[in-house]
Amino acid sequence: MTDLPKKIVGRFYATAHGRRPVRDWLMDLTREDRRQIGIDIQRVEFGWPLGMPYCRSLGNGLWEVRTNLSGGRIARVIFFIHEGEMILLHGFEKKTQKTPAQDLDLALARKRDVEL
Repeated sequence: MTDLPKKIVGRFYATAHGRRPVRDWLMDLTREDRRQIGIDIQRVEFGWPLGMPYCRSLGNGLWEVRTNLSGGRIARVIFFIHEGEMILLHGFEKKTQKTPAQDLDLALARKRDVEL
């Protein structure tokens, strides 16, 4: 993307058993969808702090990477900044205008897990 260093480095959240749910979700997507989401995550890494249309605050220290996929689909990756890193907590395909509470709750639970 650029020869400049990343302002923040993205890392996948990992469970106590070593699972990386965002990575697993990404691997289930098509190659093109993964590529587009990866480009948008990289935009945040190199451009932090970055606002709309690529990134938006969700409150409680959570942020979302916003990606428009083919066919009018929308993907989101929820993250937070921890010790200078972008921790990717949860990824999903968005079906409604408002981010579903269960997705926010899951991201918050994972955030608390990292902060322990």
